[in-house]
Amino acid sequence: MLLTTAQAAEDQRSPLLLNADERGHVLAEMRGFLIAVHGVLQAVQKDDPAAIAQAARKAGRAAAHAVPAGLRDKLPMQFKKLGSETHQRFDQLAMDAESLGDPSHSLQQLTELMGNCLACHDLYRIEVQP
Repeated sequence: MLLTTAQAAEDQRSPLLLNADERGHVLAEMRGFLIAVHGVLQAVQKDDPAAIAQAARKAGRAAAHAVPAGLRDKLPMQFKKLGSETHQRFDQLAMDAESLGDPSHSLQQLTELMGNCLACHDLYRIEVQP
């Protein structure tokens, strides 16, 4: 769904007040999630559970970047919880792809995981402060 100019102006999401470097860190984390989603979808299409696991693991807990202390203090608890849970869900997706070898199950997990992304984007917007 695309927003009209009026809808965008009435954006009621909570602002994350970040400096440019902090914004870059958050956006890099989100790009990592999106890259993993793309990789999982490609692997599902090829019916390749090993590739599903490999793509998902790239966004798992081990891939979580160290959050700078100043940024950690600025982020709301719900934002941090959604991010942490998303990393955990990618790890679970990877483990299940390896153990079950069922791409349709992986696709279902990915669909549920994407709910975290949607929730976060529905709740928050980034505003850059100098």
